[in-house]
Amino acid sequence: MIKITFNAFSILRPKLKEKNINCGNAEMEIEKEISVRQLIDNIGLNQDEVYAVFINHKILPKDTILKQNDRVALVPPGGIPNHIKAYVGDC
Repeated sequence: MIKITFNAFSILRPKLKEKNINCGNAEMEIEKEISVRQLIDNIGLNQDEVYAVFINHKILPKDTILKQNDRVALVPPGGIPNHIKAYVGDC
């Protein structure tokens, strides 16, 4: 098992809480190294509900493979400041 610290912001929080998924600095265990894209699918969100992904405080693509002790934060559209959007590209 791989442990990550998981966060989700804004409109993603109530959606995950409905599924009983803790999304506020929560320790989460995943079976193996998976991509963020797979994590999004596994927790029942649509890919278009996640605009940006922060891993260890860096904006990275959804195809990034998660590793032990990664800090993952999912940000919905509209949940990221305009001056940072230029750095996000197509996550």
